[in-house]
Amino acid sequence: MDGGFAVYADDDGEAWLRAELAVVAAAPLVEGWEDGWRSFHHGVVVGRFWVGPPWEDAPPGADPIVVDPGRAFGTGAHPTTRLTLELLQEEPAAGALLDVGCGSGVLSVAAARLGFSPVLGLDVDEAAIEATRANARVNGVAVTAARADALADALPEVRLVVANVALDVVQALLPRLQAPRAVTSGYLDRDRPDVAGWRHVARREREGWAADLLERL
Repeated sequence: MDGGFAVYADDDGEAWLRAELAVVAAAPLVEGWEDGWRSFHHGVVVGRFWVGPPWEDAPPGADPIVVDPGRAFGTGAHPTTRLTLELLQEEPAAGALLDVGCGSGVLSVAAARLGFSPVLGLDVDEAAIEATRANARVNGVAVTAARADALADALPEVRLVVANVALDVVQALLPRLQAPRAVTSGYLDRDRPDVAGWRHVARREREGWAADLLERL
C-alpha cells in the first residue's frame, strides 16, 4: 500500500494503532522476522573503504570496515553516513577525533583506520556504545566509546569532530565544541548549519541529504 508503514507490535500495540489510524491490516509474524532487515543491508564502497555486514565480502582492493549494527543505528549505507565518510577521508588524519552520536561506530572505526588517535565515540544510547565497542574489536582498531549527552556533558579538546545527527542537534552542539573543524550531517540538502563563530568550507550532497565541513573562525 502506497504511503504505508510496517510496524511490529503486540496485541495492545495493534489495538492502539487501530484506534489511531484509519486503515490497519494485521498479519502474524513469520519465523525469523527479527533478522529480516539483514536482507536489505548490503555493503557500499566509499572512497578507499568498503563498509558492509559480516555476511558479505569486500570487493578486491577496498579497505573493509565490517559493521554489524545490532540494535544501534547505522549500517554505513545511509547517504549521510557516506557523505560524512567522504569528507572525513579528505581531512589530514592526525590528532584526536570525537564522534558525536556514534551509533554503530562506522565513523569511529573509519577514523581510527585512517590514523586519527585517540578516537572517542559518544552516544546517549547504551546499545550504540555496545555496538561501537564490538565493531571496533572486530575491525582491530582502538576506539573509546562512552555514554554521554554531548549537549550537556563536558567535551574533550580534539582536532576534528564528526556529528551525523539532526540539524537542531548540530546547531546546539557547535558552540560547545573544543575543536577547530567539524564534519556535520544528518539533515536534508535544503538545510545548512548556521552558527556564529563557524564558517562553511565544503559541502557534499546525495539523494536529498547533505554533509558539511565547518571551520571555527
